[in-house]
Amino acid sequence: MEAAESEFEPLILAFCCNWCSYAGADLAGTARISYPPNIRIIRVMCSGMVHPAIVMDALSKGIDGVLIAGCHPGDCHYTDGNLKTERRVEAMLVMMEDMGIETERLRLEWVSSGEGEKFAKVVRDMTEQLTKIGPNPFKPR
Repeated sequence: MEAAESEFEPLILAFCCNWCSYAGADLAGTARISYPPNIRIIRVMCSGMVHPAIVMDALSKGIDGVLIAGCHPGDCHYTDGNLKTERRVEAMLVMMEDMGIETERLRLEWVSSGEGEKFAKVVRDMTEQLTKIGPNPFKPR
C-alpha cells in the first residue's frame, strides 16, 4: 500500500482562458520553465464559460484536481467573466463538500499572459498539495 501511495501522480485538468492564462501557460513552455507534466490544459475563451457541471463531472469521474485559471479581475476580455467564475467556484466548493470531495481539489487562479513563472508555480503547488491528499476517492480502481 505504501509503495502505491508513493507512486501516485495526481492528474490535473486545467481550464485556461484564451487571452491570459493559456498565454501564461504557453509562456512557461517557451521560456522552458519546468512544471509537472501531469496537467491537461483545455483552452476556453473565458474562465466564465467553465460550467460547474463540467467540473463536477470530471471530479466525480476521478480527476484528482481541477484548476480554473483566468484573467486578473478588471482585465477580463469579456468584462466580468472572471467574476462570474469566482461566484461559480464558491458554489462548486459547497457541492464538493456535499459530495465528500476535498475542496483542495479545486483551485481558482488569476494568471496573466506575462506570468509564465506564476503558472508553473501554481501547477507545482497544486501537484504537491494533491499528492499529499492522495487519489480522488471517486477514481476508478
